[in-house]
Amino acid sequence: MDEVSRQARWEQRTEIPLAFASLLFLTMYAILVLAQDLPGAWRDLCTAVLSLTWAMFAADYGVRWRLSGQGLRFVPTHKLDTVVVVLPLLRPLRVVKVYEAVQHRHGEPRLSLYARVITYAGLTTVLLGFACSLAVYDRERGAPGTEMHSFGDALWWACATLTTVGYGDVVPVTTGGRTIAVGLMACGLALLGAVTGSFSSWLVQVFSLESDRENVEGPPGS
Repeated sequence: MDEVSRQARWEQRTEIPLAFASLLFLTMYAILVLAQDLPGAWRDLCTAVLSLTWAMFAADYGVRWRLSGQGLRFVPTHKLDTVVVVLPLLRPLRVVKVYEAVQHRHGEPRLSLYARVITYAGLTTVLLGFACSLAVYDRERGAPGTEMHSFGDALWWACATLTTVGYGDVVPVTTGGRTIAVGLMACGLALLGAVTGSFSSWLVQVFSLESDRENVEGPPGS
């Protein structure tokens, strides 16, 4: 029990610093991808910051592994955390854990709690789309037969993919680009599902409580 509480305290203390580190990681990656004419010294600096933030995620994973006391069982029971430490650009997916925690709550439904989940999931969807746009553009530009001639094309592709519209006017042609596309489809569904699921869950709980009150109090005028 003490190990669980220590792990929970560690996660509470590191959540905000790691969130800022995640934004810093994304910023450095964006500079490296979009600023092709960046001087070598600045590119080295961006790469160093990128490596440092990645090391922070790895260190956090190692500490939580140690505090869990689960040994090798930590990896299969924390699949999402393992994926995130390998691919820090997928860190927005951690909102799915928040959504699962909300789904298991009982008692009076609080709109503020669900609103925070919906807002957080919406923002992380935007961040994930932006990150995948960078990653796929980095692999598609200059490739034979590519349809992504600018970062704007990559953003348009990400929007069409996340919303499952799939216009098909801009599609990745490289193996790496298509792998990212598959990941974005799956992750986008998970995040958008958290938004719609949270709102639907709140509505169901509200109607259920209202129905229970009516059954207890009886019809009006009785």
